[in-house]
Amino acid sequence: MWKNCFISDLGDVVGGATPPTSNPNNYDGDISWITPKDLSNYNERYITRGERNITEQGYKNCSAQILPKGSVLFSSRAPIGYVAIAANEMCTNQGFKSIIPNENTDTLFLYYLLIYNRPRIESMGSGTTFKEVSGLV
Repeated sequence: MWKNCFISDLGDVVGGATPPTSNPNNYDGDISWITPKDLSNYNERYITRGERNITEQGYKNCSAQILPKGSVLFSSRAPIGYVAIAANEMCTNQGFKSIIPNENTDTLFLYYLLIYNRPRIESMGSGTTFKEVSGLV
């Protein structure tokens, strides 16, 4: 039997962040860091890394959070609706609202649920420069 619930009932919703780009020491490290651009032409279900990685210093210089393997990445702006599953620990930029599934939530179910509801979620977006969903609650 299906029941209505909020995305936040299925796991923790986590936003991403970007270390200051003015400091080159924040980049080219060992921490996988995903941006919406990394998913723009990406057709696989699982992702291991993006175009750029960040350093430990870069991670500490922003509010990004390390997402565990199995987290579901969902781009929340520019554009809304790119979806992938973290194949390893990683973090994202501020263009994501990712979900760390709780112990009762199947990662693949959540992945397909977000894909299926992409048009509905996108219709909730607002903004003057570009559409953004402020949260997936």
